[in-house]
Amino acid sequence: MKFDAVDRALLRELQNDARQTNRDLAAKTGVSPSTSLERVRLLRERGAVTGYHAAVDLEAMGRPVQALISVRIRPPARPVIEAFRNWAARLPEVIGLFVTSGTHDFLLHVAVPDVNGVYAFVIDRLTERREVADVQTTMVYEHVRPGRIDPVARPDDGPGNK
Repeated sequence: MKFDAVDRALLRELQNDARQTNRDLAAKTGVSPSTSLERVRLLRERGAVTGYHAAVDLEAMGRPVQALISVRIRPPARPVIEAFRNWAARLPEVIGLFVTSGTHDFLLHVAVPDVNGVYAFVIDRLTERREVADVQTTMVYEHVRPGRIDPVARPDDGPGNK
């Protein structure tokens, strides 16, 4: 996917504040409101913008304790992996789920009220499942998220691609 300077500016501003008006977005990116509206529509159609959401503070949500939990599944068959993925993705404690390669098949990012919540999640939820062969838990001291994600600049993106 190619992104020019206008696309990059729109993506940057939308990631800073997706609730701003189209008029404000256009002013911040130096284009007309009609251009802004059309370009954002194209970014959605091309799949660069997949949605808009509210960022929440986990502590304010009553879930200040985070952990990364590696899970190995046995047998490593597609139906077993997919069933576990679908089940785990629906758990309220899970705020991120990665299907991985290597020693473990999944990395779950969970947020819970306290350390006992991590223990209960591992013992009462994960190890109760027959396909779970191994679990390793890493407590998170601090979670730093980038403010935005910029597209990779490619030589054929055209002028102003940085």
